[in-house]
Amino acid sequence: MSKDANFLWFLPTHGDGRYLGTTIGARPVDLGYLRQIAQAADSLGYFGVLLPTGKSCEDSWLVASALAPVTERLRYLVAVRPGLLSPTLAARMTATLDRLSGGRLLINVVTGGDPSESRSEGIFLDHDERYSVTREFLGIYRRLLRGEAVTQQGSRLQVENAQLVFPPVQVGGPQIYFGGSSPAGIDVATEHVDKYLTWGEPPAEVAAKLATVSIAAARKGRTVSFGIRLHVIVRDTNEEAWAAAESLISHLDDKTIAKAQKAFAGMDSVGQRRMAELHSGRRDQLEISPNLWAGIGLVRGGAGTALVGDPKTVAARIGEYQALGIDTFILSGYPHLEEAYRFAELVFPLLDRADRPEAARAGSAQIGEVVANAFQPSTARSRAA
Repeated sequence: MSKDANFLWFLPTHGDGRYLGTTIGARPVDLGYLRQIAQAADSLGYFGVLLPTGKSCEDSWLVASALAPVTERLRYLVAVRPGLLSPTLAARMTATLDRLSGGRLLINVVTGGDPSESRSEGIFLDHDERYSVTREFLGIYRRLLRGEAVTQQGSRLQVENAQLVFPPVQVGGPQIYFGGSSPAGIDVATEHVDKYLTWGEPPAEVAAKLATVSIAAARKGRTVSFGIRLHVIVRDTNEEAWAAAESLISHLDDKTIAKAQKAFAGMDSVGQRRMAELHSGRRDQLEISPNLWAGIGLVRGGAGTALVGDPKTVAARIGEYQALGIDTFILSGYPHLEEAYRFAELVFPLLDRADRPEAARAGSAQIGEVVANAFQPSTARSRAA
């Protein structure tokens, strides 16, 4: 069981709003808005933020470069795409951003699960071939970040006397995150990565996946730690939270859902297939486990499930995942600015967290409104506790 955990938030560089699948209640996502979210996450005590990648997103490296100078402690989980970048260029970019951010860079290795998108990027490889490239890429990339001179003649990638002139701040390079549910993905993960990520499946399914990964890593003489990607919908009561979940998809029509599910079906990602199987595109079977709701996955690719409930309930569900060995939670919610505050203010006090920078600032900050213009409100963990 993982006692203390780190909690990251999400930068919605592909859009944000109050309702899924519609422009109603949507908002422009520009640098100013992303700065608001990043600075909120920084001040609220989140460990870091995930920046998504893909054709529907702003470039994660450029966004992280723009936001790192206006935050203090926040770490940036930025995507590296094997096959789109050479490992030497990726290593230089990594070392540079790690230095410019003062060692606040984390790396998310994304192999890609949409063949159509891959072809549009010039990658004409099948599922397992992409993981073969990823394996060779990481073999070069990690050695460069460790300060080695690398000559490698692989079946996919070759370099001769490659070396970094300027090293990263973090010795050996930033921690590497990676998600892949297929046998090929797990094989690469257990050979090269630090933190294996899963999407938010029911706890029993997550437990089985983590056991598979742990056994595979042990056979190679390695251990990996684990993280999970989830949305959250937290309100003062369970009834309010479920109402908010229903409201989030209240403008979705069946045609939009069917079109989205057709697009997902064309992907070769095992993880995406598992997400789709949780609900099969139906609105009437969205609570797939206690307080785990798959409504977001009706139209959103990737992470499609949310923890729904009052603060105490959501904290308890997080504790169940921690008991399985999850030590990192990458969270998001709609709209992302408001939900970042809501989760931190209502749920953080109920959690065992490894990184709590806001605790050091609590003594100098006013918490809550002064009562009757005379005295401070009493301190409590949570109204739901």
